[in-house]
Parts: sequence; C-alpha cells; structure tokens
Amino acid sequence: MNNESNDGSRDALLNESILIMTAVEAEREAVLRGLNGSVRFDVHLAGVGPASAAALTAGQLAAGGYRAVISAGIGGGFAGVAPVESVVLATSIIAADLGAETAEGFSSVDELGFGSSRLPVDAATAGRWAQLLAAGGLQVCAGPVLTVSTATGTAATAAALAKRVPGAAAEAMEGYGVAMAARSAGLPAFEVRAISNAVGPRNRAEWRIKEALQSLEAAFKILTEVL
Repeated sequence: MNNESNDGSRDALLNESILIMTAVEAEREAVLRGLNGSVRFDVHLAGVGPASAAALTAGQLAAGGYRAVISAGIGGGFAGVAPVESVVLATSIIAADLGAETAEGFSSVDELGFGSSRLPVDAATAGRWAQLLAAGGLQVCAGPVLTVSTATGTAATAAALAKRVPGAAAEAMEGYGVAMAARSAGLPAFEVRAISNAVGPRNRAEWRIKEALQSLEAAFKILTEVL
C-alpha cells in the first residue's frame, strides 16, 4: 500500500508542469520555439508590469499542477555586466523602485519596515543553468534582476539603480510580480532575461529586440534538457 502511494506521488510530480510567464506574445513565441513542443511547460502571458504579472500568474497557479514558475522575456542589461544579446539568470528578484523618496534619497520598503522588496532565487540552480547556457555557446551571466514599474531612460537613473543594488545585471518589469505570486503558492520562482538594450538613455536605434528574442529561444532550447 505504501509503495502504491509512493508511486502515485512520483507520478503526480512527473505530471506537474513548469509555468512560464512572458509579458508579450513575441516573447511567448520565442520561448515556445525554444521548448519545441515539450509538454512539461505551460507558457502564458503576464501582461506588462508587476501588478498585471502578479494577478495573471496567480490566476494560472490557482488551477494547481505546477512545480515551479519562471518569469521570462527580454530586458535591459546593466553596462559592464550584461551586454546586448546576452542572457541573464536571476540570483535574486528585486522590486527596485518599491519604497519612498526621502530627503536623504530612496528608501526601500525593507528600510521602511513594510515588507521586503527582495525575493530570493535558488542561486545554485541559477548558477548551474548559467553554466549550461555558457556551455551551449551563449553569453550568459547570473546576477540580480530588477523589477521596475517605469523603465529606466536616463544615465542618472541607471547609475542610481546600480548603486542601490550592487551587481545588478538586468532590468525588466514583471519578475517581482511573477515571483510574488509563486511565493504565495509555495513554489520556487526563477527569472530569465535576454538583453535587448542597455539600461539607461532610450536609444531605440541601438535596441536589438530580434536578436534578444533569438537568444531567449536558444536559452530555452538548452534549458529543456535540465528542467
């Protein structure tokens, strides 16, 4: 009887999927191309911004049947850390603008005593994934990924964020929302970002969205081997 119960538990775990949330359809399509029809993944749209991402991820998780959640897409890379067309694996997911302005500067919700703006990621897993992607020929790094509600558009803001979060690798707009929904469901969360532009002044002529989507596709083609 115990053996049958254990076998059932293992079968249930094998049947659980990994939920992947992307902001927009172009990102979803790139991820799906990389997954190449694998039935172990469920890819849905989170919308743009942390609020939409949290709500829509929670809605998907309500049905159950998932063992982990990944926020995936393209994003901005911090100069000297994550160049354009590289892939970033989050070692932590940080709501970088969740807090208050004070006379002394920005204070996070952590400093204000209202909760935490930082959600942990299994750094060992993220590091292992980064090694696999590098072995597959991708330029990759592991580091903090910042979630913002307003995309950075000036060198001054980019510098302030880099100072606020030492080692910051990338900036996007959904990771913290996705990760918070996963945390509420008791599931591990991860974030994967392919870099389309540098964090800072918005020079669309230098953006490489097509190339970043190709990097995103390549990353998930490799990750299917280990997830």
